[in-house]
Amino acid sequence: MAPKKAIDQNINQEKLSRKTYSLFDFTKSERPFLIVVCILISIAGLITPYTYAAMWFGFVLAAYSAIANDSIQTIGTFIASNNKRPWYILWLFMGLIWVGTVTYSWFTNAGDVTFQRLNVPGLEKAPESFVFLQLAAPIVLLVMTRLRMPVSTTFLLLNVFTYKAGTIVDVMFKSFFGYILAFTLAMIVWFSLERFVKNYLKGEASPYWVYFQWVTSGILWSVWIMQDAANIAVFLPRQLDVIELVVYAGFVFTGLGFLFYMKGDKIQVIVDEKSNVTDVRAATIVDLVYAVILFYFKMYNNVPMSTTWVFIGLLAGRELAIALGKHGKAKKRNAWLVRAFRLGRKDFFKATVGLLVSLILAIIINKGVRDEIFAFFQ
Repeated sequence: MAPKKAIDQNINQEKLSRKTYSLFDFTKSERPFLIVVCILISIAGLITPYTYAAMWFGFVLAAYSAIANDSIQTIGTFIASNNKRPWYILWLFMGLIWVGTVTYSWFTNAGDVTFQRLNVPGLEKAPESFVFLQLAAPIVLLVMTRLRMPVSTTFLLLNVFTYKAGTIVDVMFKSFFGYILAFTLAMIVWFSLERFVKNYLKGEASPYWVYFQWVTSGILWSVWIMQDAANIAVFLPRQLDVIELVVYAGFVFTGLGFLFYMKGDKIQVIVDEKSNVTDVRAATIVDLVYAVILFYFKMYNNVPMSTTWVFIGLLAGRELAIALGKHGKAKKRNAWLVRAFRLGRKDFFKATVGLLVSLILAIIINKGVRDEIFAFFQ
């Protein structure tokens, strides 16, 4: 027994050493990023008492962190399937759609750039003051994005401003329903198309597929903005004047350029590891199904929802349908099934971590949320 115990101790020590080395390696390789994070935290602490400055500082952080994390949903497949094209062409295409979409909302909704997504109980009032954790939320999102975690920006950025627990529950319910719907629809679509896709998606894509994908991606990007622009604008007044609109739209437009220049940055791996997303035809189908789902929820009601949960549900259902549609040896098919479950479980776990973080922050920050929770349990 003694030798076995010694062997077990050596194995445990070796595992601990590997984890310690990995942590050290991460802090060493990401040292510039961690320095920036420390600087941002310090600025957030100093600027919190000054409401107007804190408002724009929070907006800047939220705009970049939200776009960087959510890029995998809308422009991730677009970047992956157009990685040989100049980045500035892709940027101008998506950037101008951004400007046009938010400007349309500003004109039609009396200065509101969120398509009335913030016009719900608990979010309808613009912040009159800020606390440190509200400014820290987008910094947390930046760190999670760096760790390649598909976090829900809706949960992490909106929950810290919601003063009604019922609104959080509504957002969660709509988001989870979106996950189930996307997963189911993806299973149906890709299982039905698997034999067709296998036979048809061979060789070089015809030129018309490229145009079709650009149109589909542009529509998806516009519909996504209608859903998730609220996550960025939650720091700002609910009605913006002309100058505020220019700053709002211009900053995000510039940030998109940096994102395309970096080819999606770290979070892009979530898309790149999925099956065939670099094929323009497969990417087009993903974008089309996703756009239909988001448009349905936009028309359903004005309650914000997590598009991240819809997206990971879509990818999980797609991967499982592809695995189930494989023909040939059972061993090879089982390997595809294991891969599909592994990818779906990993994305689900990471998104759940982001949800838990957002709920903890919401409970700590908002007295109204705490009071409703305590009253419910009593």
